[in-house]
Amino acid sequence: MSRFSPQAVLLVDGYNIIGAWSCLKKTRDTAGLEAARCELIEALTSYSAFAGYDTQIVFDAQYQNTCSNREIITELLSVHFTDFGQTADTYIEKVCASLRSTIAQSLISRMIVATSDRPQQLMVQGYGAEWMSAHQLCYEVQASVCRARQKY
Repeated sequence: MSRFSPQAVLLVDGYNIIGAWSCLKKTRDTAGLEAARCELIEALTSYSAFAGYDTQIVFDAQYQNTCSNREIITELLSVHFTDFGQTADTYIEKVCASLRSTIAQSLISRMIVATSDRPQQLMVQGYGAEWMSAHQLCYEVQASVCRARQKY
């Protein structure tokens, strides 16, 4: 598939994933939250390129008095910090609602949300999104590294 037409949109609840992956938890606890965010971004940069997913990592900014912020890392990966008072969950739900019509028009084929938050799983499935647990995402990222090594 062309780099300009991703196979799917992958929405990642950033802090949920950091709290679920043992390697990221260890980084967070020893080197700090910023280091864990960078490690997650690095892992998902390669995964997104290999899988052909338009990946959006979403971090809560609900406890910081800041405006929302979006950082484009690569053509297929961006990082979003929510507005003050907004959770990653509500941001992801809004994106799912807006992408629902895009799927209906066949502009993208799939919408996937990576989180281990059970209420969020149920909510996004109502919008037609697929759900991927934090542990499944970890497995998929590790498997893509192995496949990439074999390919190259």
